[in-house]
Amino acid sequence: MSVDPGIAGRHEIATSEAMEQLGFRFGEQLEAGDLLILTGPLGAGKTTFTRGLAEGLGVRGPVQSPTFVIARTHPSLVGRAPLVHVDAYRLGSEAELEDLDLDLARAVVVVEWGRGMAEELADAWWDIELERPVGGDEDLDPSELDADAPRIVTIRRESRRGGALRIRD
Repeated sequence: MSVDPGIAGRHEIATSEAMEQLGFRFGEQLEAGDLLILTGPLGAGKTTFTRGLAEGLGVRGPVQSPTFVIARTHPSLVGRAPLVHVDAYRLGSEAELEDLDLDLARAVVVVEWGRGMAEELADAWWDIELERPVGGDEDLDPSELDADAPRIVTIRRESRRGGALRIRD
């Protein structure tokens, strides 16, 4: 299965529903062995995006932030790859991430807060940057983190060999 080239690039997202829809469109196209590294501040929509992606993959939910358990596996309900959802926020190093012994070959793996740690897990990955263009985290009331507000999502295909890769046809 190939990924629609239109999924790559910059997306302006107005609502959490639109964020889930973008994740859904992407999830429908992913397959076992795909690694996604999500980066963005608190409240940017990483878990919301992953929730939509999980629905597109057809895995068992609910999808919640794995902050306290580090990693959750969501088995497929439709005979596709399972989703492994990882939160690397509390991990101190790449070695701790590798110690999780993730099944990268047979699952779609999403690593929140993984930039700088997860790139060595695969030869190529999807780099997904989520931006919440409002004041700094210190200025934001925690109750506003989940509020519908504009977000920017930039999706790129990357490689350890450096530079962006072309999306598979």
